[in-house]
Amino acid sequence: MPYDMIIQGGTVVTASDRFVADIGIKGERVETIAPNLPADGAQVVDAKGCFVLPGAIDVHSHLDMPFGGTSTADDFESGTISAACGGTTTVVDFAIQFKGQSPRQGLDAWHKRAEGKACVDYGFHLILTELPEGSESQLDALVNEGVSSFKVFMAYPGVFMLDDATIFRLLRRTREIGALTTIHCENGGAIDVLVKLAREAGEKAPKYHALTRPARAEAEATARAIALAEIAKAPIYIVHLSAAEALDQVRVARDRGLAAYAETCPQYLFLSYKNYEEPGFEGAKYVMSPPLREPGNEEALWKGLKTDELQVVSTDHCSFCMSQKALGKDDFSKIPNGAPGLETRLYLLYDGGVRTGRISLERMVDLTATKPAKMFGLYPKKGTLSVGSDADLVVWDPEKKFLITNKSLHHKADYTPYEGRTVTGAPRTVLQRGQVIVKDNTFVGKPGGGRFLRRGTFRNP
Repeated sequence: MPYDMIIQGGTVVTASDRFVADIGIKGERVETIAPNLPADGAQVVDAKGCFVLPGAIDVHSHLDMPFGGTSTADDFESGTISAACGGTTTVVDFAIQFKGQSPRQGLDAWHKRAEGKACVDYGFHLILTELPEGSESQLDALVNEGVSSFKVFMAYPGVFMLDDATIFRLLRRTREIGALTTIHCENGGAIDVLVKLAREAGEKAPKYHALTRPARAEAEATARAIALAEIAKAPIYIVHLSAAEALDQVRVARDRGLAAYAETCPQYLFLSYKNYEEPGFEGAKYVMSPPLREPGNEEALWKGLKTDELQVVSTDHCSFCMSQKALGKDDFSKIPNGAPGLETRLYLLYDGGVRTGRISLERMVDLTATKPAKMFGLYPKKGTLSVGSDADLVVWDPEKKFLITNKSLHHKADYTPYEGRTVTGAPRTVLQRGQVIVKDNTFVGKPGGGRFLRRGTFRNP
């Protein structure tokens, strides 16, 4: 059988296996996985000495997003080019229903932001900032159109935060329609009081962002969210879990057999509160919510990744330039929350996780591709390498050294939190649906070549 392309001689790695084989690609799909496939005129990509991984999926990004009087530095073009160069071939971004809008209006606005710009395949969650009683049925049509997950906040009163009753009604509805509720867990009311007290005391520095958002506020909200989901008999997905105390709540719930799932992010594995103590205004680079935690929390998170108490590593990519962060120069509470991370996720996890023995390579694939694909309605089209799946894959050179600098990355932010870190292991070639889109850290794909993905309903991974 003639192939359009053969990935030749690499070690194929999935969430459960690794073996040496060729991958024969026909059109956009994987046609055959077997040793010694005949080239017969097909384009050949030499993968000898390399791992061949499923294209990674990032189910937590914020591209072209308004926040705090500004907008993120990355739109769907620059953000997805950055993703591709780091080995991520699918993103699920957060559309926002702003107050006064219907869920449909919020979603339509994000379709316009992404169309013609996204360079990798993409889907949407929808952030709900209001859900009047009796309006829950408006969500049904969105699920039927492939937007099968919704996000709510327990933080940011007056902007994003929903009360417990509204969250509970949403959980009941998502259970009925097969969708998944994702939740930002922090006690927004208590945090607002702490922020007000700090400002009244004249505390301005970036570190007070962390000091007014304690781990206990995250743990309390995590426990409350899980309790609401239990009463509603609905699955729940905790986004960007940062603290050992919060992880304890997920562990207890899972030990009781509840459908409680959670993700963490590289910043909580590789950075800490100490970064806020950097001189001058440098600590603003790390202002994000939840904030970076005290050293020691990261070891609990690594253990949670290894034991499946945490199921996914996403990035919460939400990039701002330092000129934008300067909106909070004299008031830490006005610093736009977020940092870039789409491109560096696999570099960090491979170098700091796989090479150090904290997780296996198969587990890295599970955390960054297979589990998110299963939970968010993309599997087996995405998230694995099998016959019939999309030919999204990464030829990963395990010995290639890469110096992380802002100049070596492709986002539009003017910094990376990992500046100067040398990692071992990097993408050599990245394919999206059978087409090479990255070659040796250069994007060679088609701007706007990404497709919107109609996702299926939630499935227990």
